[in-house]
Amino acid sequence: MFTGIIEELGEVIELNKDRDNLNITVRSELSKELKIDQSLAHNGVCLTVFELGEGTHTITAIKETLDKSNIGNLSIGSKINLERAMQLGSRLDGHIVQGHVDQIAVCSEIKAEEGSWIYTFTYEDTYQNLTIEKGSITVNGVSLTVVNSKPERFSVAIIPYTYEHTNFHQIKIGDTVNLEFDVIGKYVARLLGK
Repeated sequence: MFTGIIEELGEVIELNKDRDNLNITVRSELSKELKIDQSLAHNGVCLTVFELGEGTHTITAIKETLDKSNIGNLSIGSKINLERAMQLGSRLDGHIVQGHVDQIAVCSEIKAEEGSWIYTFTYEDTYQNLTIEKGSITVNGVSLTVVNSKPERFSVAIIPYTYEHTNFHQIKIGDTVNLEFDVIGKYVARLLGK
């Protein structure tokens, strides 16, 4: 379980194919505090640390993960949002995030405001996921509030801190991002037969 509050921006330093899997080595200050078998969200995808190095950690993304997230689009030098699993009893600053990507979306517009940015994303309605105005959404692991919710499209407002301390500053129009829709909303939609 995660909160969507990014702890650090890591850098991909090595990518190694292993049959259908992809082993990804990330350099970060956070890596020094990790242990083998620890769950860590990478762009919102919960992955298990299987190797530690000098200020690095390595995780494996299986075919399912590569097919349903943007993890397979990473390259050497890519910046990746990192968050450790929340501790029971700690403050929930974002919202309940499982680390299970529902689908990807495409950045369709970036609008610079006076001191902030509005990012618009489009996604296919094939999974019957939905957003609501002022509801929660996770984009590349970042807990955000939805603005301008429309069918198959929504926007989020990004403050300077989030822009600088996550990989939002690298997202360009046409880039894919990982989406995890609000878990409570997903259960309500299922109960209502949506």
